[in-house]
Amino acid sequence: MAAAGLALPQLLTRRAAAAEEVETHGLSVFGDLALPPDFDHFAYVNPAAPKGGEIALQVSAVGANQNFNTFNTLNAYILRGDGAAGMALIFDTLMTGNADEPDSLYGLVARAVRVSPDKNVYRFLLRKEARFHDGSPLTARDVAFSLNILQTKGHPSIRQALRDMDAVEVEADDVVRVRLKPNHSREAALIVASQPIFSAAYYQTHAFDETTLEPPLGSSAYRVGRFDQGHFITFDREPNYWARDLPVNRGQANFGRIRFEYFGDRNVAFEAFKAGVFTFREEATSAVWAKGYDFAAVKEGRVKREALRDDSPQGTQGWFFNTRRDKFKDRRIREAISLAMDFEWTNANIMYGAYQRTISYFQNSPMMAAGAPSMAELALLEPYRKDLDPSVFDEVYVPPKSDGSGQDRALLRRASDLLLAAGCKRQDSVLLLPNGQPFDLEFLDFESAFEPSMAPFIKNLKLLGVSARFRVIDPAQYKRRMDEFDYDVLPLHLNLGLTPGDGMRSFFGSESASLPGSHNVAGITDPVVDALIEKALVASSREELTVICRAIDRILRSGHYWTPMWNRSNHLVAYWDIFSRPERGPKYELGVVSTWWYDEEKAKRIKFASH
Repeated sequence: MAAAGLALPQLLTRRAAAAEEVETHGLSVFGDLALPPDFDHFAYVNPAAPKGGEIALQVSAVGANQNFNTFNTLNAYILRGDGAAGMALIFDTLMTGNADEPDSLYGLVARAVRVSPDKNVYRFLLRKEARFHDGSPLTARDVAFSLNILQTKGHPSIRQALRDMDAVEVEADDVVRVRLKPNHSREAALIVASQPIFSAAYYQTHAFDETTLEPPLGSSAYRVGRFDQGHFITFDREPNYWARDLPVNRGQANFGRIRFEYFGDRNVAFEAFKAGVFTFREEATSAVWAKGYDFAAVKEGRVKREALRDDSPQGTQGWFFNTRRDKFKDRRIREAISLAMDFEWTNANIMYGAYQRTISYFQNSPMMAAGAPSMAELALLEPYRKDLDPSVFDEVYVPPKSDGSGQDRALLRRASDLLLAAGCKRQDSVLLLPNGQPFDLEFLDFESAFEPSMAPFIKNLKLLGVSARFRVIDPAQYKRRMDEFDYDVLPLHLNLGLTPGDGMRSFFGSESASLPGSHNVAGITDPVVDALIEKALVASSREELTVICRAIDRILRSGHYWTPMWNRSNHLVAYWDIFSRPERGPKYELGVVSTWWYDEEKAKRIKFASH
């Protein structure tokens, strides 16, 4: 009786806490869901889209351990190996995004979520009909297993993203309770809700942290089909997918098969596209876009070209210096190297004027810093003045425009002055670092696409006395060297979206600078940047977040951690005319794989034969 008497107050307290929870059909960073609980489908889909056919495409984006040019494992969630493209297609998540909103999720495996008043506890209420592809139930036990295994054994970037998750508890087969750490980032719950859900039973007999070519058990709209290691992988639509009629899925996953093709050379890939080996291509080379699409299928109208736009920032790209190496410790040296790149000449003569110069880490978004700091930015920066370079408080750094000659003497003179001021010396035509060693510089990549634009850059560096070279290595070696930070300079494209959040820790945070496989390729370790990132992660409004990100942008641009490249505001795409699509696309992504569909009539009209 005594034990029961003690349990009763605890039970009442728990019920009272549950009564204070708010139940919602979705989650948003700032609490501003656009869709009601009874929405029928997303606005950018055709709910009656036909199913079937195939789309074949190249790998255009990678994450965790994935590689653009090859794969040797179907485990894409650990550090080891080169993960295959598209593996996220086979795993469901608790919630999924509406691509018309920048930072909202709606229920998928979870029909709803109950949020505690302090927003530290989230009870996800699961759909009892959720199933894995083998017919076994998907339960709270699987969710808890997945979150825990990703936090302890997942890829370092995933572990870091889940750092604010404190504990996961199975309350019932259809209820999983996630507790977040106090002062967690505002997107911590969305990160949790977006993680893939694995089968706990499957991993009782399979090691999660090992590479494998055995297709894992999934639960989503596709399952792994045929593949040839390093060459292609297919995903076949699951006709009995348990969630195919949910509002978040209606009008999506229309292709009967999705195929990703791998190529070690862009020229080979283009020839394969022209031959119809794959059917959708996003063009990344301006010269090819300007001159390459004159083949017969284009002239006959069988291949279409378009510039597709979405409203999300296109991200930023540059050559990042590995500041873990002594020769890049001095910001003046980094700035001097960047001054040797003549963007104006390169854009006009090599890239057909197709690009604009990238200037910001938050390119093409409201988070870009401009001019002198605003009063709100100054209020953030002033407490750190003694720890910041004085230039942070001036007009934000913008790469100077050259005279377009390809060898701007004024800029090269300025670069030379910066190198000498940093302690470098000249010995005949050789530039010596402050330690007396010749200044040797290697730009590393896994493909040769940047070689034409690098040639004039390297020529100017050699005029400064820097022994520079552009080196292409095989993708597996490139990934290993990137994971181990074994490089001088390498290219990186990063996109922080319209609501920058935990990704800033990965790209710019001190903790990630020593984390193998992290995206902090420059090795940025700035306590002020760390402090401002933490402020950004708990910002209570978009306006506050914008001010914080502009301050971060100022500090990073003052640090000259990169040689910024270029950008454009749209996607250049080409595709065989065998697809149809909804009347409008989503606002914040292309939505090709998710919302387009195979059109049999069009395929017959152009007499397209799949390969």
